[in-house]
Amino acid sequence: MERSGKWIIGPESVRMVELGHPWIIADGYTKRWPTGQAGQVVELSDDKGRFLASALLDPQERIVARVLARERMRLDRAWLAARLQAAIDLRRDHAGLGDDTTAYRLVNGEGDGLPGLTVDRYGEYLMVQIYCTGWRTHLKLVTVVLQDLLTPAGIYEKTRPQKTRELETVSDSKRYGRLLAGTPAPDLLEVRENGLTFLVSLENGLNTGLFLDQRRNRRDLMTRAEGKRVLNLFAYTGAFSVASAAAGARLVTGVDASPGYSGWAKANFGANRLNPKQHEFIVGDCLEVLADLARQKKRYDIILMDPPSFSTTAKSRFTTRGGTSDLVAASLPLLAGGGLLIASSNHQKVDLADYLKELRRGALQAASDLRVISLYGQPEDFPYPVTFPEGRYLKYAVCVKST
Repeated sequence: MERSGKWIIGPESVRMVELGHPWIIADGYTKRWPTGQAGQVVELSDDKGRFLASALLDPQERIVARVLARERMRLDRAWLAARLQAAIDLRRDHAGLGDDTTAYRLVNGEGDGLPGLTVDRYGEYLMVQIYCTGWRTHLKLVTVVLQDLLTPAGIYEKTRPQKTRELETVSDSKRYGRLLAGTPAPDLLEVRENGLTFLVSLENGLNTGLFLDQRRNRRDLMTRAEGKRVLNLFAYTGAFSVASAAAGARLVTGVDASPGYSGWAKANFGANRLNPKQHEFIVGDCLEVLADLARQKKRYDIILMDPPSFSTTAKSRFTTRGGTSDLVAASLPLLAGGGLLIASSNHQKVDLADYLKELRRGALQAASDLRVISLYGQPEDFPYPVTFPEGRYLKYAVCVKST
């Protein structure tokens, strides 16, 4: 632990720390810091030498330090075990997780006092992800403590490209996951969510095939889908499609640009004894498919869109800011009067107010009236501090199209 006096932060950062924000952003003050190593725990102080917080250093990044505690501490086995146990207890006491769900978030970074670190449970396995280089030094300690507390069958890590532009070259066949401890998982591991079975990959692909933060929203969809015609855009591996079909939807049409994901979606249908042949799986660019469905005069009772923050195909590029309105405008002509448009985004940099403006622009462009009847975010296992608005990233708006 480096003593205070060396790691001085400026007035704006002091104010943010005192307000409880966990990030120190690089500025003129941090440029004068001594040379430090990623993973080093330092004591932050103001220009008068007053101690403020202990923080995990990440000197080469925009977020140069992340606050671990407002007191002096050591990032050792006892400290880490206490933080991880508190996260486990929160899920046990407040997340409402029953035996019908074996896939959920166990540690949510800033929301559990471990900024830059997440841990997800997938059945008997754990998946660790680090979002700052500073945790790389402590990854072995994290693994050992998780083994002590939970005795999982295995612990994996999935690495993520550090630069956003690198995400454009992500391959779903590439192995981003590696086994840190324990025994290897099957290539496709079965997990449970809301009583349904889903297949996940802990090794291949940037993601596992199941976005855990949508669990509660899929449960909500199941209360609405019986007897309905459902169109699921950016269907990925079909989790929302499976939830709709299992709830008794008359027809589920899933659209995704990747044939591999459509095949995975069919496998998820089969894992739940749902006949994929009774539903539709379309491979193609969502905007192009919407135009084609409109030409066929197709109509749906529920249209759901949960695109990635951006995606690129051979013919088009989607971004949340700007692209959402076009997607809404193209979808609304296919939606029956009184039907539901469900729009979701996980883009952290687009807040709820701006996202609703995108929905408004799309509705005006399509000359349709939309009324929001529900707004949801992430579930209880994705907590965030009230002092950290960036932690409230998921937007899920259920809207009714006027008749």
